[in-house]
Amino acid sequence: MKPLFAAALCAASCLLMAGASRAEAIKIGAVKTGASGVVFIAQEKGYFAAEGVPAELVYFESAQPIAVAAASGAIDFGVTAPTGGLYNLAGQGALKIISGGVLEAPGFKGAGYLVSTNAYAAGLHTLKDFAGHSFGVSQIGSPPHYALGLLADKEGFDIHGLRIVPLQSIPNIASALSGGQIDATILTNSPSIDPKVESGEIKRLGWVGDETPWQFNLTFTSTKTADERADTIRRFLRAYLHAARDYHDAFTGADGKETLGPGSAALLAIMAKYLGQSIDAVKLGIGYNDPEERLDVKDVMHQVDWFKAQGMLKTDATGADMIDKRYAVALPGRD
Repeated sequence: MKPLFAAALCAASCLLMAGASRAEAIKIGAVKTGASGVVFIAQEKGYFAAEGVPAELVYFESAQPIAVAAASGAIDFGVTAPTGGLYNLAGQGALKIISGGVLEAPGFKGAGYLVSTNAYAAGLHTLKDFAGHSFGVSQIGSPPHYALGLLADKEGFDIHGLRIVPLQSIPNIASALSGGQIDATILTNSPSIDPKVESGEIKRLGWVGDETPWQFNLTFTSTKTADERADTIRRFLRAYLHAARDYHDAFTGADGKETLGPGSAALLAIMAKYLGQSIDAVKLGIGYNDPEERLDVKDVMHQVDWFKAQGMLKTDATGADMIDKRYAVALPGRD
């Protein structure tokens, strides 16, 4: 029995060593907001590790630096909102979009329209009133900038009539808004924003998903990784989609609207842990996640065209050129 036991032990050890040799640690760039909830869930539930890609979450203060980090190889994947910087790098061949993420959708509390108490007292009470005011962004071409463009198109005001103020980070925007240095912005719930809304330092006028739905988050990687590490990408995506299904099932009702279904309490607790917020605060930042993280290709095309029209892209590439169809799956009817 001893030789048999020794052989079995050796075989088990070899299997463990083989499994360990296949494991590949990855770094995922994200902003610490509610829109990163699926990443937090996948990490907390061990989905990345289970797929052999144990992950380190690397946090940034805004979306644009994540694209730069992914292109340089400092991180392996970015999960954040698209920016002019991301599309410039993708257009130059440095990045590839490999899946969707959070979508701004009706009935969900993703990004909100936020105004300072000073601006509100002076009459900025509706979305049409944004015209002519100062508007805070992290960088020119950041997600709030694009969302403002969508609002301007809908409400019929000239975006160039606003004073766009780049403030480099979400905490800086929150401070400038509560201090009255800027009049308005568009941001998702975060530890920098929600306490100021709750205390009345900042006013929220509504939700972007109800006014101008769009593909708010993308998942991307460097073109080098897309070409040379297909197995790593597929393992990452399997883990990511596992968490996306959990998120969708917990927070989306049969009617497609936001709900707190079975399993929602556990996921809210995970998100609260990673965000450093109360569960009640996290409830104010539940966006819509497609259960397969499929991509709104049509909207990505519109985003790229909009950034080009604003003179922010130095590329002739289209949105279709930036999407890696080996990995990304289009939403039905939006390809």
